[in-house]
Amino acid sequence: MALTGSARPVNVRYKFTIEVDGFTSFAFNKMGELSYEVAQIDYFEGGAVTPLKIPGRVTVSDVELSRGAGLDQDMYNWVKQVIDLVKGGGLQQEDYKRNFDLVQRDRTGAEVLRWSCKGAWPKKFVAGEWDNDSDEAVIQSLSLAIDTFELVQ
Repeated sequence: MALTGSARPVNVRYKFTIEVDGFTSFAFNKMGELSYEVAQIDYFEGGAVTPLKIPGRVTVSDVELSRGAGLDQDMYNWVKQVIDLVKGGGLQQEDYKRNFDLVQRDRTGAEVLRWSCKGAWPKKFVAGEWDNDSDEAVIQSLSLAIDTFELVQ
């Protein structure tokens, strides 16, 4: 007997918004992947020839964001806040870490999925590249270190 199935909906990745704590607007054109990676530990028990594979440490990828440069200075101000705190010494987590949500939207703009990222702080900021022979827009990028992320139901 043949099995029939129904098509599984797939989320389009072209339409998303990012909502960052403490900012009125924080729009980006592109965002890199959210990913966890679990290290593999090979444990050879006794005189075993084949290892017992067990999970090890978990790492969370950095998040890469990019957008066209504009007059909005929120992104740069966040980076500058971290730089000033580092120069001044005593860093307090609540002073520089922020939470943000990645909201995937459908073609009508309705929310499809929401990913909540915790403990983000700017690790790298690129103001852009300028070229007098180019007609392209200046692109700013921001690399965020994050502590964790989860799917919000």
